[in-house]
Amino acid sequence: MNRALIVIDVQESFRARSEWDRIGNPKIAEPVNRLVRAARSRGELVVWVLHTEAGSGGVFDPASGHVKLLSELDQPVAGEPILYKSAHNAFTTTNLQQRLVEAGVGELVVCGIRTEQCVETTARLASDLGYQVVFVTEATTTEGVGGFTAEEITARTEAVLRDRFARIATVSELE
Repeated sequence: MNRALIVIDVQESFRARSEWDRIGNPKIAEPVNRLVRAARSRGELVVWVLHTEAGSGGVFDPASGHVKLLSELDQPVAGEPILYKSAHNAFTTTNLQQRLVEAGVGELVVCGIRTEQCVETTARLASDLGYQVVFVTEATTTEGVGGFTAEEITARTEAVLRDRFARIATVSELE
């Protein structure tokens, strides 16, 4: 079964927000880069997804200049698509499903920013679409909100995904 790595919203838009000082792992690029290098070494598809809010005037508006991958990430190479989404999950407003079907992908490794939102939502939808999903918690991050710490939110996400929607794996297990 072919596998693809989906890198979700690891973008400068988040660093441009005041909430960045509450982010659980400001060095998110390090584990993501390790996953990217491992996927590339095995010849797996790497798909980059960026969140956009066109016309909003905020940091997710492409006109802001912040809708780009974090500068410290290994940047996409030829054949690695960059998709722009306007929904929480990476499927609804992109052609991700079509690309995965064309590539014969049956398993997805997901990582990115907003553990409980965009990454979790993508994992759940991918599972519903029939993909085997691997959720790499240490290659995700989020900020504390609503009285919960980033660590508490991440632990909750992992608990609800495990054995229902995804297999939880570490970066080391995938290298």
